[in-house]
Amino acid sequence: MRISVSSDMDEPVARRLVAELRERGHEVSAHGALRPGDDPQWAVCSAAAAREVADGTAHQAVVCCWTGTGASIAANKVPGVRAALCTDAGTAQGARRWNDANVLALSLRLTSEPLLTEILDAWFASAPSEDAEDRENVARVARMDADRTAPARTGAAKVSDRH
Repeated sequence: MRISVSSDMDEPVARRLVAELRERGHEVSAHGALRPGDDPQWAVCSAAAAREVADGTAHQAVVCCWTGTGASIAANKVPGVRAALCTDAGTAQGARRWNDANVLALSLRLTSEPLLTEILDAWFASAPSEDAEDRENVARVARMDADRTAPARTGAAKVSDRH
């Protein structure tokens, strides 16, 4: 499987992430601080990794920043991406199962190497749910992406336009 990985900082856990993915037999495409000469800003490198998922050049992505929050936010701005910030194995399992998450977001601050292994084990062992309600919720998210990328509707007042 091809996995796109980004980190805004060259931290030991980010380097371990790349090594662990390769040891598991995945092809890794690195971004940000993990790729010499790349822009290490979390918004830039997280979006780059997420775009590879959205355009089909990567099956999944793992995006990292100090808290994981910024990386998750940036990745989720890419239509077709369902990024989940996971700080434990149970959350990773649920994100794959119920949300069909295709991008894992990790905190460089919170994720130890043993925890990283647990999260990756859960992420890769889990498959998207086939339950109709779960599939419909994922489809709703896809429709939200479509609505967001559609041309703006006229006549709708912005919140900032209201007094």
